[in-house]
Amino acid sequence: MPVTAYLTHPVCLQHDMGAGHPECPQRLSAINDALVHARVMDFLRCREAKPVEVHQLKRVHTRDYIASVHSAAPAEGMIALDSDISMNQYSLEAAQMAAGAAVQAVDLVMHGEADNAFCAVRPPGHHAERERAMGFCIFNNIAVAAAHALEHYGLERVAIVDFDVHHGNGSEDIFKNEPRVMLCSSFQHPFYPYSCGPSAEGHLVNVRLPAGTDSETFRAALEEQWFPQLRRFKPQMIFISAGFDAHRRDPLAQLNLLEADYSWVTREIKKLAEQCCEGRIVSSLEGGYDLQALGTSVVAHIKVLSGLE
Repeated sequence: MPVTAYLTHPVCLQHDMGAGHPECPQRLSAINDALVHARVMDFLRCREAKPVEVHQLKRVHTRDYIASVHSAAPAEGMIALDSDISMNQYSLEAAQMAAGAAVQAVDLVMHGEADNAFCAVRPPGHHAERERAMGFCIFNNIAVAAAHALEHYGLERVAIVDFDVHHGNGSEDIFKNEPRVMLCSSFQHPFYPYSCGPSAEGHLVNVRLPAGTDSETFRAALEEQWFPQLRRFKPQMIFISAGFDAHRRDPLAQLNLLEADYSWVTREIKKLAEQCCEGRIVSSLEGGYDLQALGTSVVAHIKVLSGLE
């Protein structure tokens, strides 16, 4: 049975943007409770995240942007980095742990200590651009991880697959001119962040889904547009921006996916990873704002990763 590492850190619960904000600490509690209730947690290799190092951030973010985040971090109270994201006194450390967890996950998988990994962290990352915080995101966790695999381990091809309901504009901004990274994203369109580049054969695959998209349409689109190109690309490691806000219960979007769809897409990604890269997968939490649906969807995702399905 595959060994799945599960990385998180208590400080990720202390990043709090105020009452009523959908990207709330309770998201991680809901995931933890669901995994315990489903009796999955006992089968995972749990690790406490370590902070990201500055040189690892600099692979995907500019020196000036990193410095601006550090200088903006408040000793008390709250400051806004963007219209959608604020920082309290714990937010900088939480962001460092979120990115660090993704790096640590790469290390665990590359060293053979785990077959795959899931990072239960916040703030999420895929909207964070090279020099801009955006959409609940400070550092681009999955981009930091992918760059670490390329630069530290010398991999030549990696893929990021992003099934969050929102387009991963930050990941695209960072890797749009990097042919070593294939970025496959499915998202509601037109919808926040209202921007995505054209698909490019062998590099960027943007699957636009109209509001109301159901399971059958979602699966057919990915089978037609994602997986043939991924098989041709033959990534040496696969990264997942694991957003669960395309679930039909989610309050921030209008797609109609179910837990079974997250099982399906994870299973297809896992099959591809077994064919191309010895099963090496690192997944990191992005969106998902209905607490019940988030918990059960992450359970579905991790059950496939860990062979408990």
